[in-house]
Amino acid sequence: MKQLTVFIGADHRGFALKGKVVAFLRGAGHEVVDVGTYEPEPPCDYPKLSLAVAANVVKHKNSRGILVCMTGIGHSIAANKVPGAYAALCYNREAAELSRQHNNANVLVLGSRFVGEKAMLEIIKVWLSTEFEGGRHLRRVRQIRAIEKQFSKSKG
Repeated sequence: MKQLTVFIGADHRGFALKGKVVAFLRGAGHEVVDVGTYEPEPPCDYPKLSLAVAANVVKHKNSRGILVCMTGIGHSIAANKVPGAYAALCYNREAAELSRQHNNANVLVLGSRFVGEKAMLEIIKVWLSTEFEGGRHLRRVRQIRAIEKQFSKSKG
């Protein structure tokens, strides 16, 4: 598996699993940058963590991001607002693999309510080791980027 810099963030509902994910990533030889939260209480707002992970992934070559919260939905919505961040909410190994092969996702989002520790670590392992296939999928990713560029120009 290629060594990466992995930016990781979790709100209070993903805090406990985040520590296990950080240990797993470091054990696999990845550089880990933890953007928070650093304690399970008080409850925190996830969008600032989504932004920190997504913006860092876009800024740093050879990096990926992982976000953990209760469902993963909020993190997915927030992270995907950052131009160049492609966050995929994955609840199983196959979705993780396809998010990389077909969509070139650079941020993995996990829901602690729906994915247990063992499954989460397997999802991460697969996601980090799967390469983008390119080909017809590259054409589609380019179409997504064109949409992103069109709407990032508006002052909405």
